[in-house]
Amino acid sequence: QVQLVESGGGLVQAGGSLRLSCVASGRTLGRWTMGWFRQAPGKEREFVAAMSWIGGSTAYADSVKGRFTISRDIRMNTLYLQMNSVKPEDTAVYYCAANRANIPTTTADDYDYWGQGTQVTVSS
Repeated sequence: QVQLVESGGGLVQAGGSLRLSCVASGRTLGRWTMGWFRQAPGKEREFVAAMSWIGGSTAYADSVKGRFTISRDIRMNTLYLQMNSVKPEDTAVYYCAANRANIPTTTADDYDYWGQGTQVTVSS
């Protein structure tokens, strides 16, 4: 069992930056993949970024490429999402997720564990 706890959300102006964190506990992640998803009001949950925990391979949604960076601290069991040049359309609840595959999959159904989410609001 893995527990995921996100933090770092908040209110930010368009063009600003924010860093989200996700601490994983309960077991060593090993050859897992960690990802970030988001869900805006009235919309489906969508993929943002993913990273294989050991190899460090990454995948990004086209909408965030060049603006967001996913990273991890293996010793701290923590996943990060650095969000730069944010836009109002980035407003959503951001979720951290983990799956047992070592491939940074972009499909929410592939993920086994989810955090409770952290709200990000970008003002124009």
